[in-house]
Formats: sequence, structure tokens, C-alpha cells
Amino acid sequence: MARAVVVQHVDTEGPGRFGEWLPAHGVELVPIRPYAGDPVPAAVDADALIVMGGPMGAYDDDAVPWLPAVRDLLAAAVRDGVPTLGVCLGAQLLAVATGGRVELGANGPEIGLGEVAVAVGDRLLDAGRIPVAQWHYDTVTELPPGATLLASSESYEVQAYRVGTSAWGLQFHVEAAPELVGEWARASRRDEAELVAPLVAVDEAVAGVGESVARRFAEVIRSPQ
Repeated sequence: MARAVVVQHVDTEGPGRFGEWLPAHGVELVPIRPYAGDPVPAAVDADALIVMGGPMGAYDDDAVPWLPAVRDLLAAAVRDGVPTLGVCLGAQLLAVATGGRVELGANGPEIGLGEVAVAVGDRLLDAGRIPVAQWHYDTVTELPPGATLLASSESYEVQAYRVGTSAWGLQFHVEAAPELVGEWARASRRDEAELVAPLVAVDEAVAGVGESVARRFAEVIRSPQ
């Protein structure tokens, strides 16, 4: 079975349903939790790298001392051609690690049910409009050199992108079940019912996209180029 290192920044933002989907497609997940004292390696000693989200910002090195090591790990993974997936904060860290820029979103936060338009289909995403869960304040304002923009929303241009042939950043969440979004809402003192009910209504579609992403990423892991 292939192995994917998963960098998790907080307890509440783990792999979510990727934890079911990826093993079902032959990928074992190996968690790294720097907030609990796990060291971040200098290079990926596995077949793939996944970096999850978190409430911190991509440049919050003083408050989150492991972020520079995670950015270095992402840069090394892209350099070495390791299949890589960054989700939300992970997508922002991937952008910064490879020469892009992240800033506070000028149009305000995207939180709850959202829709993104995938203009350029590739190995991970089909072209079309897809429902997703959103939870971010910052956004990628400058893509890394040579990156390919894949998806946008009405509020923010960069919702998904690819760096090289096998590294992707997804600003949105397709791995988060509505119950997990409810947990985020409670933690941030937002209206849980208002945020969760729309996601429950489209959960089958969101989960379908997420399972497809997991299956396709597993295929990339088996055949990176």
C-alpha cells in the first residue's frame, strides 16, 4: 500500500473523509502533528504529502513555529516530484513555499457552502461547477511562477491551482463533513445551524467531489508523471 504523510496543524482539521476514501483506494495515511510535538521532516519519506488546514495564517511563524519547516517540506516535495495536496491553509502554504503570495481576502471571508468553477480540468478535477465547503479569511493573491490556475469563485480568483505536474492547492474543503463544519462554527461562535443546513442539503454532491479527488490523487500517487 502507498503511504501519504499528512501534516495536521490542529485537532479539528485532520484529513476528514480523506481518512476513509484514500485508504479505500490503496493509500495509507501517516499523520504528523507538529502542535503535539511531532517533528516535521526535511523531506518526504513516503509516496505523497498532504497538508491540511488550520486557523493560523501562512506567515504566522512567531505564533506557529513549525510553519517554516512545513513550507520547506512543501518546497522539497514539489522539487522532488512527490505528489502533493494542500487543503485551505495547506494550499496557502504551498503557494508561499513555491514563490506565490497570500494576503487577507479583500472581499471578506468565505465561510459555509460555496461554489467554485473549475475552468481547467486536469488529473485531479473535472471542469465544471462544484459545491464545496469554505472556511478561509486569507487567499492566494499571487500564484507561484509557472502554476496553472484551475478554479475560481465569485469572490476569489484562486480556488484551485497546480504547481508542476503533481502538486495541487485547494482553497476549499471537500473532505469536511457537515458535522465537522458545525464543530468549526461552534468554536468560532458562529450560527451552527445556519452554516450546516445548506451543506447537509448538498452533502452527497460535495462528498462525490471529495471521493473523486481522493481516487484521482491515489492514481497520481501510483503514477506521478
